[in-house]
Amino acid sequence: MKALNRFSKRERYAVYAAAAFICLYVIIEFMVTPFLERRERAERMLQAKRETIQQMRTMKSEYESLTEQNRSFKKYFADRPAGFTLFSFLDQLAGEAGVKDNIAYMKPSKSRPRNSPFNVSLVELKLQGINMKQLTPYLHKVETSEYMVFIRRISITKTGKEGLIDAVVQVETFEA
Repeated sequence: MKALNRFSKRERYAVYAAAAFICLYVIIEFMVTPFLERRERAERMLQAKRETIQQMRTMKSEYESLTEQNRSFKKYFADRPAGFTLFSFLDQLAGEAGVKDNIAYMKPSKSRPRNSPFNVSLVELKLQGINMKQLTPYLHKVETSEYMVFIRRISITKTGKEGLIDAVVQVETFEA
């Protein structure tokens, strides 16, 4: 303190101001800035954790949906009669709908999609010389069956005869 007494009042204020500035700089640089950086880093980590939790929730709902779908598949498979085949089922429905005599051909095939525990059974059948009033009940019976049978593709062409059509229908189902 004695060293400061030899300076003029104005010089002492300059030294005090410089010392205050240096103290303020040291406080900001070594105390405030690290605190703010840690806080910002913690906020970024918290936001990343929130996004991770949201992704986990989304994945959980997808998993539950797939699990429920798997349960329903198993239920449909269990409800099918023993020895169920798509070919015989479609033949039976054609008899019930009254279009069995109009079947030109039925071509069965099977495949196994990648990464699937189920086989896909497909039957392509051609109905010739029928009208829409005959085709509609048959398609309805196929689509509303309780055995998880779906129409994959249908092609309808008008024949030369009045009001008659030919239909090529691809029907598929899953097999365990």
